[in-house]
Amino acid sequence: MTNTATTPDAPALELRTISKAFGAVVALSNASLTLRSGSIHALVGENGAGKSTIVKIIAGLYQRDTGDFDLDGESVNFTSTAQSKAAGIAVIYQEPTLFPDLSVTENIFMGRQPTLSLGRIDRKLMRQQALGLFARLGVRIDPDRPTQGLSIADQQIIEIAKAISLDARVLVMDEPTAALSGVEVDRLFAVARSLRDEGRALLFISHRFDEVFDLCDTVTVMRDGEYIDTSAIADTTVEQIVRRMVGRDVTTLFPKEEAVIGAEVLSVTGLTEAGIFHDVSFGVRSGEIVALAGLVGAGRSEIARAVFGVDPYSAGTVHIGGAHVPKRDPAAAMRLGLALVPEDRRKQGLVLESSVARNTTMAIRRNLARFGLLFSPAENRAAREWASRLEVKAATLDTEVGTLSGGNQQKVVLAKWLATTPKVLIVDEPTRGIDVGTKAEVHRLLSRLAGQGMAILMISSELPEVLGMADRVLVVREGRITAEIDRADATAESVMFAATHEGVVA
Repeated sequence: MTNTATTPDAPALELRTISKAFGAVVALSNASLTLRSGSIHALVGENGAGKSTIVKIIAGLYQRDTGDFDLDGESVNFTSTAQSKAAGIAVIYQEPTLFPDLSVTENIFMGRQPTLSLGRIDRKLMRQQALGLFARLGVRIDPDRPTQGLSIADQQIIEIAKAISLDARVLVMDEPTAALSGVEVDRLFAVARSLRDEGRALLFISHRFDEVFDLCDTVTVMRDGEYIDTSAIADTTVEQIVRRMVGRDVTTLFPKEEAVIGAEVLSVTGLTEAGIFHDVSFGVRSGEIVALAGLVGAGRSEIARAVFGVDPYSAGTVHIGGAHVPKRDPAAAMRLGLALVPEDRRKQGLVLESSVARNTTMAIRRNLARFGLLFSPAENRAAREWASRLEVKAATLDTEVGTLSGGNQQKVVLAKWLATTPKVLIVDEPTRGIDVGTKAEVHRLLSRLAGQGMAILMISSELPEVLGMADRVLVVREGRITAEIDRADATAESVMFAATHEGVVA
């Protein structure tokens, strides 16, 4: 960056008519963004709208093809992340990348430790400065403990402390709340507001509109790599933002169709694992969507993983269509007609380096093989059918799954399990981290599957999704089912009461 004087009242950061292409794929064609000091600015758009590309240009990972990039009124062109950081920009990602074996303090000052005579590291000063940073942010974290084992929320705070220690003037927060509980989100927002009040410019990227309206002052909408609109939060509504994002009216985010509820397909009785869940009993009938609701950490995912056979349980039984499902045997569960779409699609649901075709057919490869050999034409035919049904947007079936948007990755995971033609589908956080348009598509798919007679167990932390899609809601609190609420009686208040109060709610 040049040393010319900063333009008075210049935006902290400004991108104008930015374009970026990767071969024949155009990621950005006319993108613009303006961030001002002392303000929190939201950037929203469907998956594939170009948000991640914008962030990577700001961070110095990518360079723009055309357009202008100004910082404090001066033109910049970062060719590395080091240049971006040196210019006062910090990016806080959804999953921080810290050194797990080093202490909190060592992570904050990595590569720039204060020294004493003879080059010795001044650990006392480092620790004092770390404590000062946390006090400034209003949080308590032990500066001496290793970062391994810290929650995602604490790791993000450490990344923010590191940014403040570098005197970052622009902070980008990319989906920072996706893996946080409500209390952790509140703490992060308090920190974000304190940074805003210090005069820093913040960019907040999220698919959660309640968070955008709670935290941000201004919102910019992108669609298909292009700038659409910027509005003050006070002057817009969720409905208006959604319309700009998708270029059409999303008539309903929860297109729940009527389905014939049949006989019980999944039966869980007395499922218990000490310290995790206790005496869990429930059933799911054909054509029914049953939601497991509750706070993060209540044990919902652990129950689902135990039912599928991934996690252990010490007591209880699981039956599908009357047939007993053995413990710790996912292969047996699959043969009996059970499928599990996991919460973390990238780590547990996909092989990111493999193709769309390979991921889609992964659970049915034995069925496709001839004489023990799997031939590409058979794999591609099966993959093409399910990719088409779920409208997976990928250049070819050979495209690496890791390069797809979050929404399309989720579709590939769903396709993989639907290819097994399950009787019972367990979906854990089916729309986490995907945009509003794709959310509606996933909801429509789940509703259609239920209409075809599939039994669906859905785990969700989003109350609107629970209330909009479930025929019955089972509320889990501290590993126990505390309430069973029919669709007609389910409200946000009744679900949250059961999730936060002791005892079984009638």
